[in-house]
Amino acid sequence: MNTPSAPLPGGTWTLGDSSVTRFGYGAMQLAGPWVMGPPADHDGALAVLRTAVNLGITHIDTSDAYGPRVTNELIREALHPYPEPLFIATKVGATRDAQGGWPTARRPEDLRKQVHENLESLGVETLDLVNMRMGDAQGPRPCSITEAFETLVDLQNEGLIRHLGVSNVTAEQVAEARGIAPIVCVQNMYNLAHRHDDDLVDHLAADGIAYVPFFPLGGFTPLQSEALSQVANRLGATPMSIALAWLVQRSPNILLIPGTSSTAHLYENIAGARLSLADEDLGELNSIGR
Repeated sequence: MNTPSAPLPGGTWTLGDSSVTRFGYGAMQLAGPWVMGPPADHDGALAVLRTAVNLGITHIDTSDAYGPRVTNELIREALHPYPEPLFIATKVGATRDAQGGWPTARRPEDLRKQVHENLESLGVETLDLVNMRMGDAQGPRPCSITEAFETLVDLQNEGLIRHLGVSNVTAEQVAEARGIAPIVCVQNMYNLAHRHDDDLVDHLAADGIAYVPFFPLGGFTPLQSEALSQVANRLGATPMSIALAWLVQRSPNILLIPGTSSTAHLYENIAGARLSLADEDLGELNSIGR
């Protein structure tokens, strides 16, 4: 593995029993349009994954539902046998339909099937981390997580999963899951403009649990804000760079998984996240989501 020319932004975080880079990589965008089908540039997708690892990234986020199976199979083709520092997180709780929707699939038999599909497509005997995805495409929904999460605990006891996390959840569901078994992370939507989890981020940080924002740059529609643009112009940076740098400085337990299908964009994301924001910058940015 090549050594990056400079340390990755944010340093490292202990995720379960592994030290991972806080700057990671989210594989969702490697699939085709709307996360369905193969990538337009197969070799380019492999190059992005190999470049990420060569730059020192040790945390990759994926799911067998992406494609479906597409991103997991690309990860396996590009990186297997996996280098020892690499930590691959996946998630279960939803499948895909022919229209590209994300129907929920949380019955015990559904979850067992999804775990085994992730094992097969990634080519491993044990998954590093499985996030239990709740809610729906519109966000978290209040309901009990117990039956679904207990199924993952059973699979963990069988040796198929090392660590557990939860995704797309309410604070109450986080507490419910933690009452059943330890979790190492929470993965929710969070960015400069979507700050509903501020209290949860701080609470988890105090307990040594990672918070992993999905859609850190806004999702399928990029973040747009006059205040964000003003700070970016003042610092001679892109708005997306500022948004990533803000997340790095927001809390030490935040792990970034920005996605891209371009190696050039991967380098840009890393460079952007290295920016140091002054108190004045942070004050302006903090006003966006509040």
